[in-house]
Formats: sequence, structure tokens, C-alpha cells
Amino acid sequence: MEALPAGLIGEILDGQLHTQPRRTGIHALAAAVVSGELYGPFQRGRGGPGGWWILPEPELHFLRDMEVDVPDLAGWRRERMPRVPAGHRFEIVPDWICEILSPSTQSKDREIKLPIYARFGVPYAWLIDPVARRIETCRLTNGAWQDTGTFTGVLHQRIPPFDAAAIDLAALWGA
Repeated sequence: MEALPAGLIGEILDGQLHTQPRRTGIHALAAAVVSGELYGPFQRGRGGPGGWWILPEPELHFLRDMEVDVPDLAGWRRERMPRVPAGHRFEIVPDWICEILSPSTQSKDREIKLPIYARFGVPYAWLIDPVARRIETCRLTNGAWQDTGTFTGVLHQRIPPFDAAAIDLAALWGA
């Protein structure tokens, strides 16, 4: 992975190296808005409970250097990860992941990465499609993903596990 050319993101998924180009503008906007909406209430405790680390593109080492996933966003409850690691490897399973879908990553995110996240016990997952203006959410129950809702439109929504504060969907879609 360290030998990849600049501009490519690498992941080792089910033992196979996958690469993809950096995100598009609409993809970057969606990731930035979600991060911004969650940062104040959940990371800083402004208008919400705090107690989380919300980070963009962490390098998750479910199995060190063997199963390496890079979600668009991930979050950890601070009682499980009191400090952010100094290095680039995150070896504590996150409490939430978020993948921003694009035509080139959608099948990998759904068919490869979601099962890996389930296998390693990530409790919550969001799939955001900025083109379709939709957030699909699921929760891990007995080792399988259960649909917990699909959110569309431009209203403020409370979405688990961050339902203590509302997220502005209009900002997410660039409206």
C-alpha cells in the first residue's frame, strides 16, 4: 500500500488489494458535511452529548496489515478509544462507519466492505448516496445487518447512533 502512486487510496479487503482514485467534489462535500454536522454535538459536546471521535478516512487494521479498510468516515465512542492513535493504523473496531457511494465504489462498499464491517463487529453503518440524495442506515444484530431506515429530502433528521442531535440533510446535498 505504501508503494501506491499519489492520488490513489488502497485497501486490503478479504486479502486482496483494491485501489480507487481520490473522491469527487460531490463525494468530498457529503463527507465534509456529515463530519461537520457530527463534530460539534458528538465530538465537542456542543448541542449534543459529546463522547465520540469522528474521523475522515481512517486506516482500519482489523487484522494488522492483512485486513485494511478505509471508510470515508468512522466514529469511536471515547470510552472504547480514549485517545486517537498517534500513527496511521487504527486497530480498535469503530462504533460507526460511513461510506459515501459513487458509481465506481458502490458495489465494493455494499458487497465487500459491509460484510467485512459486520464480520469484525462494527455496530452501525451508513451508506450515503449524494447523487440520489439518500442515506441508508443499518445496525449489526446477531452478526447481520438490519435496515434501520432510509433518509431522504432536505429536512433535519435524527439518525442512529447520532440521534441525540439532528443532521441537516439540505446541507448534505449541497442545497
